[in-house]
Amino acid sequence: MAKRFSSQWEFEDLFAYAKAKQVFTVSELTVKIRTLLEDQIGRVRVLGEISNLRCQNSGHWYFSLKDAGAQIACVLFRGDAFGQEDLLRMLKDGTEVIVEGELTVYEPRGQYQIIVRKLEPRGIGALQIAFERLKARLHAEGLFAAERKRPLPVPLLRIGLVTSPTGAAIRDFLQITGRRFPLLRIVLAPCRVQGEMAALEIARAIRNLNRWSAMQPPSQQLQAIVVTRGGGSLEDLWAFNEEIVARAIFESDLPVVSAVGHEIDFTISDFVADLRAPTPSAAAELVTEWGWTVRRFLEELPNLLNGRFATALQHKRRTVAELSRRLDRAQPKRLLELRMQRIDELTNRLHRALRTYLQQQTLQLQHLHNRLSRIAPAQRIQNLSRELDHRSRLLHHHLHRQIDQIHARLQSAQDRLRLLSPQHTLERGFSITVDVEKGRILRSPQEVQPGATLLTYLAHGGILSHVSELKPNASPFPKEAEPTDENSTTSL
Repeated sequence: MAKRFSSQWEFEDLFAYAKAKQVFTVSELTVKIRTLLEDQIGRVRVLGEISNLRCQNSGHWYFSLKDAGAQIACVLFRGDAFGQEDLLRMLKDGTEVIVEGELTVYEPRGQYQIIVRKLEPRGIGALQIAFERLKARLHAEGLFAAERKRPLPVPLLRIGLVTSPTGAAIRDFLQITGRRFPLLRIVLAPCRVQGEMAALEIARAIRNLNRWSAMQPPSQQLQAIVVTRGGGSLEDLWAFNEEIVARAIFESDLPVVSAVGHEIDFTISDFVADLRAPTPSAAAELVTEWGWTVRRFLEELPNLLNGRFATALQHKRRTVAELSRRLDRAQPKRLLELRMQRIDELTNRLHRALRTYLQQQTLQLQHLHNRLSRIAPAQRIQNLSRELDHRSRLLHHHLHRQIDQIHARLQSAQDRLRLLSPQHTLERGFSITVDVEKGRILRSPQEVQPGATLLTYLAHGGILSHVSELKPNASPFPKEAEPTDENSTTSL
C-alpha cells in the first residue's frame, strides 16, 4: 500500500541523503512533485467556499477553494462541466461546495491545484439547485404553459382545501372566507405540509378531492381546489417543490389555486397551478371575490335604489314644473282656437283646389274625346289590316319564288358534282389503277416495273393483278377517237 504523509512536505523517506545533493532543474523538480502528489494523494474530496470564480471563453471554469486557514486553486474543464450547467449558473463567490477531483501541479507556475470532476452544493445552495433543475425540466414538459391554465368558475360556491388542520394558514383562511362569504362550502383534505412524507400526503389529498367530487351529484361537486400553508424557510416549504405534488396539480380535473408561504416565496406548485395567491389570506380573498362582490352589492342595493329613485323623482318633478310653466306661458285655449281657425282655412282651400282640378280634368277629357272622334281609329285600323294582308301575300309569294330558285340551283350543282365524281367515271366503264407497294395512282405504264402488284378499282369492286408485260402504246380507242385529256383515267 502506498504510504500516506501527515504533511505534504514529509518526503524524507523518498529523498535519501545521497539524493539530497542531486541537482534538479526546475522542470524536473516540478514533474517529480506532480508525480508524487498524483500517485500518493490522487483523487480527493474537499469542502470549502468558492472565490475568484470565472469562466473563460474556452468554456473552462477557474476558481479558488478556501476556508479560514488556506486556499487551493481549482479548474473545471469544459468536458466535465457538461451536464452541470444549472449548478454552475447558481455558483457565486462565497458558495460552499464539495469538489471531487485529482490533485496535481500546474507546471508552468509550479502551483498545485485540483482538477475538478464533480461539484456538490451544500445546505441552501443544494436545495436551490434542485429547485431550479426541477423547474427547468417541468417547464420544458409544458406543465407551466399559460394556455392550459383555467380561470376560477363563476359563481364559486364549493371548494376543496388541502392544508394542515392545525396550522395558522387554515385559521386565517377560514376566518376570511367566513367573514367575506359565509355561504362558501369548504371540503377539507387534511395533510402534513412539512416533513419527509408531506409531499406524498399533499399529492394524495389533491387526488382524493378530485375523486370525491366526481362521485357527487353536479350540484354538490367541487369547483376548485386551494393548496396552501403559511410561510417558512426553503426547507419548510420544500414539500411544495416536489415533483409528485407538481404532477398531482397538473393532472387535477379541478382548477387549483396555490397559496404557499409569503409574497416573496415561490414554489413549483405556484408555477403549475392554474392561479397563484401570494399568501393563504390572499387565496381566501381570491375564492370569495364573487361572493364578496355580490354580498356588498346586495348590502348597498337599498341605498343605491333609494338614491336612484330619489334622483329620478326629483328629475320628474323638475320636468313637470317646467312643462307647467311653459303651459301657462303658452295660453293653450288661445293656441287651440288658432289651430281650429287654421284647420277651417285649410279645409276651404282644399275644396277650392279640388273643384278647380275636377274642372280641368273634365275639360281635358272632353278635348281627348273630340280628337278621338276626328281620328276615327276603327276605320284606320281596318285599312291598316287590309294593307297588312296584302303585304303578307306579297311576301309569301316572294319567299316561295326565292326558295324555288335556290332549289333549282342546288339541283344543278348536285348534277354537276355527280358528273364530276370519280364514282360516276367508274360507272361509265373506266377504272383506277393503284401501285400497291407505292400507294399511288398510275397514269402511265412507265410508272411501274414488271412484277409489280396492282389494284384496279371498278364501279363495283376491284381486281388485284401482277405486271408481266408493259404495253406503252396500247389504247382502247381508235386513233381518231382517242381522248386528248392528259388527266383521263385509263386501265392497264
